[in-house]
Amino acid sequence: MIRAAAATLSRPALAALGGFAAVSAVHLIAQLAGADGIANVSQWFLMPLLALVLLLAAPAPRQRSVTLTLIALGFSWLGDTAPDLTGGDAAFLVMIGFFLLAQLAYIAAFWPYRGAVRRSAVLGYAVAVAGLFAACASGAGALLVPALIYGVCLGAMAALSTGVGAVAAVGGALFLVSDSMIALGAFADWFDPPASGLLIMSTYIAGQLLLTAGVLAAARATASTPVVTSSAGR
Repeated sequence: MIRAAAATLSRPALAALGGFAAVSAVHLIAQLAGADGIANVSQWFLMPLLALVLLLAAPAPRQRSVTLTLIALGFSWLGDTAPDLTGGDAAFLVMIGFFLLAQLAYIAAFWPYRGAVRRSAVLGYAVAVAGLFAACASGAGALLVPALIYGVCLGAMAALSTGVGAVAAVGGALFLVSDSMIALGAFADWFDPPASGLLIMSTYIAGQLLLTAGVLAAARATASTPVVTSSAGR
């Protein structure tokens, strides 16, 4: 499905997508190799390139969902980069703060599709967030409340993404998985999977890509739908 969507992109959008794919590959290889410097620098360019793909591929006039997704990608970029300017708990709070703003932007982007969200999705994500909170509560300390607020918004974003379409739904789930691993790594001593950086970033990159692709597909579908006007009174 992603390949079919890519085939409809303009050359500039395809070039931006190719750049995103190349930087993603460099970043993930660096994560696997433990090359922290390369991984850190390459992460700075991921969200700007993905935003550029959406900007170039979205139909005109730009729809509200596309604008809000661009804003979400912008806040995600800040969440990726701003923590480099500080350290310790402050860096974690800065990251949570910017990604919270990203989740709120995604929630606003997906809100018009809420009618297509099934109750089972809401219940499932509510259970997932509750389980994550329970797993992290004992180790979160002073960060418990910010983590809870972020978790609720993350779950709401993932649930609402199911209304946009199947592609966005998978993206929302992967984003939740990625952030759940970050939370467990920070707050749960028992969580220490091998290649955790690779797992976190691969699910994050895939999640953001699929959310963007889902929003783009929904925007194109809306743009191609003919407007029906009434002939009454003519």
